[in-house]
Amino acid sequence: MTVETSIALNDRAVGFTAGETILDVANREGVEIPTLCHDPRLDPVGACRTCLVEVEGERRMLPACMIQARAGMEVRTESPRIERHRRSLLALYLCEHEARAGVGDELLELAARYEAPTDWGSLELYRTGRPDDRNRYVQFDPERCILCACCTRYCDEVEGVNAIALVGRGAETTISTSDGSSLLDTTCELCGGCIDVCPTGAMTEKLPLALEHREVVPLDAVRTTCNYCGVGCQMDLMVDRAANEGRGRVVKVQSPPPGTTTNDGNLCVKGRFAYEFIDHADRLTHPLVRGKDGELHEATWAEALSAAAAGLQGVRARHGSDALGFVSSSRCTMEENYLVQKLARAVFGTNNVHQCAAT
Repeated sequence: MTVETSIALNDRAVGFTAGETILDVANREGVEIPTLCHDPRLDPVGACRTCLVEVEGERRMLPACMIQARAGMEVRTESPRIERHRRSLLALYLCEHEARAGVGDELLELAARYEAPTDWGSLELYRTGRPDDRNRYVQFDPERCILCACCTRYCDEVEGVNAIALVGRGAETTISTSDGSSLLDTTCELCGGCIDVCPTGAMTEKLPLALEHREVVPLDAVRTTCNYCGVGCQMDLMVDRAANEGRGRVVKVQSPPPGTTTNDGNLCVKGRFAYEFIDHADRLTHPLVRGKDGELHEATWAEALSAAAAGLQGVRARHGSDALGFVSSSRCTMEENYLVQKLARAVFGTNNVHQCAAT
C-alpha cells in the first residue's frame, strides 16, 4: 500500500476508494466516529458536528461524514481536543433536549459514553410541535428535537414526498408541514421512516403499545419477513417478553439497519404499523364452520377443509366450473400461489384464478 492509495488513520495506513469519505473509511476499518445526523441512505450535510476529526494541515476540525479521503491525508479521530469538542457539543445539545431516558435516544447514549456534562442548565424551548395532528401513527416531540434534519431529508431523498420540512427561523425553527397541517393532509405516506432515522426519539410512534414502552423497557428484536405483500421486506418485531402473561407481546416494529436487508431499512405503513391484529381480541384462533343452525362453531382444520371442499364441489356440480373463482394472496409464498392455480385449473377445471399482487 502506497501513500498515493492510502490515508493515515490514527497513524495506521489504510486504503480507500475514490469518493469515500473519512467516515466511510473509518467505519470499514472499525474505527468509531460518533454521528447523529448521518445515515448511509442520505446525502451528508454535516449538521450535527458530532463527527469532527483532526486532519493534518487543517486549522479547524472537519466533519468526517462530508470530507472525502485524499491520498496522503493524515486523520486523527481521538485526541484531547476532539474529546473536549464532543463533550461540550453533547452538553449543549442536552441544554435544549428533554433528557429523560428513552429507547432509541442516541444523543443520551453518546452523552453517557463520552461523559458529557449534564449540569449546564436548560434553554427555553421556542420550537413548536403539532399536538393536534389527527394522524394515528407519527408523533413529533419538539422537546427532544436537535434539528439534525434526518427526518426531513429521509422524507425528501428516500421517500420523495417532501411532507415535512424545517420551518421557521432561528430558535423557532422546527419540524412541520405546510401551514402546520396534519400529515393526513400532505403527501405523507405514513411509512414511519422519519421515526427510524431520528437519533433522539423526537419522531416517535403514536400507537398506544409503543408509547407505553417508550421508556427503557427490555425488548427483544425478532427478525422476520413482512407478509403484507410479495416484496419480502425484513423487519424487527420488538417484543416485550414479560407482557401478555409471559407469552410476550409485539409492541412496535423497527426496520433493520440500512444496507443489511433487501429493503435497505425501509418499510411501508402496513409493515411498520399494522401489527395490532396479532393480539387483537377479535382475531380468530380456531377454524369456524357454519352448522345447520346457521351459527359458526369451532372446528378442527380437517373439518374446516372438508367443509370448504364440499362447498366448492357443490358449486361446480350445480353451476359448472366457471362459476368458481380463486383469488390467492401475496402473503403466501410463491409455491403456495402455484398450488392455488393448480387447484383451480387441474382439480376444478377453471382458469378463473388471480393473485392479489399482480400488476
